[in-house]
Amino acid sequence: MASQHGVSRVVGGTDAQPGAWPWIVSIQDPWKTGTGHTCGGSLISPQWVLTAAHCFIEARHITMWRVVVGATRLTQLGPEAQVRTIKRLLVHEHYSNITQRNDIALLELDQPVQCSYSIQLACVPDASLRVSELTTCYASGWGSTTARCEFPKSTRSTDVLQEAKVRLIDVNLCNSSGWYRGAIHTHNLCAGYAQGGIDTCQGDSGGPLVCKDNNADYFWLVGVTSWGKGCARARRPGVYTSTQHFYDWILAQMGLRPAPPGT
Repeated sequence: MASQHGVSRVVGGTDAQPGAWPWIVSIQDPWKTGTGHTCGGSLISPQWVLTAAHCFIEARHITMWRVVVGATRLTQLGPEAQVRTIKRLLVHEHYSNITQRNDIALLELDQPVQCSYSIQLACVPDASLRVSELTTCYASGWGSTTARCEFPKSTRSTDVLQEAKVRLIDVNLCNSSGWYRGAIHTHNLCAGYAQGGIDTCQGDSGGPLVCKDNNADYFWLVGVTSWGKGCARARRPGVYTSTQHFYDWILAQMGLRPAPPGT
């Protein structure tokens, strides 16, 4: 996460093993130095990536950006990695870069990716899943790994994908005085630790917050990394966009169901 707006990297995390998070993608701006890594995202169908709207506030020539799938180390893409370009960017029509309300976006890739051991689809929960009851959750990304995150200019990022176990924090607590004081929307999730120390940060924006199903051996994509105050501070956990809240919007954008009324 990052100061009041954009996010993030994983602080206090560890190197992820290859194939551990097979839906995560690196969204890369070819005009940015190094690997060009700008944000994370999650593959939710062979041709669609779910990410954060704020990643594209100043984006230009979006069809020339790269999306790298199946990677762990960005400077050494293995044979399992696949690279695509962006055919379409769909930002939520009510996204606000001031309040970070509706901070969600979809990318349609130019060509579908081929699923494999290291490339799998993330599962977006519908209204029937009780997300608040999930206890084993992880954030992941290639963002900065130190807590000196200053949005939006930080370009620090790590070469190896990082992961960190986090806890979902009750939104009412997260919104209370001494925490975020009413800045959290009903469509947000908070995750991290009250004492700080482990969090997402710049470069992790748009990436996945996943929680293991309580009764089965798979993960749900419950959040998209959105923002935070600093990184890994006490009572300033990471703020995520709830994918469950936007389930119908996601399907409508992908053409899988009619758009909801009023959009």
